Amino acid sequence: MHVNGKVGMGKTKIAIVVLTIAIAVAILSAWLIIGRGFSARQEPTAVEAFVARRVRSLATPRAAKEAQNPVAASQEVLTDAMAHFADHCAFCHANDGSGDTPIGKGLYPKPPDLRKSETQELTDGELFYMIHNGIRLTGMPAFGEEGKEDLDSWKLVHFIRHLPNITPEEIETMKSMNPKTPDELKEEETIRRFLEGDDSQPPSIPGHKHD
Repeated sequence: MHVNGKVGMGKTKIAIVVLTIAIAVAILSAWLIIGRGFSARQEPTAVEAFVARRVRSLATPRAAKEAQNPVAASQEVLTDAMAHFADHCAFCHANDGSGDTPIGKGLYPKPPDLRKSETQELTDGELFYMIHNGIRLTGMPAFGEEGKEDLDSWKLVHFIRHLPNITPEEIETMKSMNPKTPDELKEEETIRRFLEGDDSQPPSIPGHKHD
């Protein structure tokens, strides 16, 4: 009973700290909105970034932080994760993890540079938890399904660890794995029909105008 009481008091203290920080964030956010407006073009201040990271850390269960990656590192795993990242994550994070994309620049807060220490110093468990569950009040969605094993997200943890050393050749390979734009899909469909004998709308050639 005594042990349970201590555990309960510990959880209460954590809840109070989280609530206090949340209130501080709310007050700070309100002040910033009044002073800066709702524009997502602004960069978060150093205070906002510090508070957000602290709240995120407190909101991540200890068991999740200490979780070990059940997927062993290998070239095959890295290749799978690279393709997954290119198809699902690069839209906001960029192929190199820098976050330098039109969508990434338009978000608030901006996607972090995954190559830097702020991300690389997180535990494997923390990285997995954020990928699997998403992060509230940001553009980071939850990719994992509740109650289901999520090996793809664990594989992505290996790829995130690899990002500081990603090569130009790997980035070039990932470009072919990125989702196609509507214009690219339309052009591919036109080419497919042309090859099947439908020449009513020949595929466009850069620098060439159809008569």
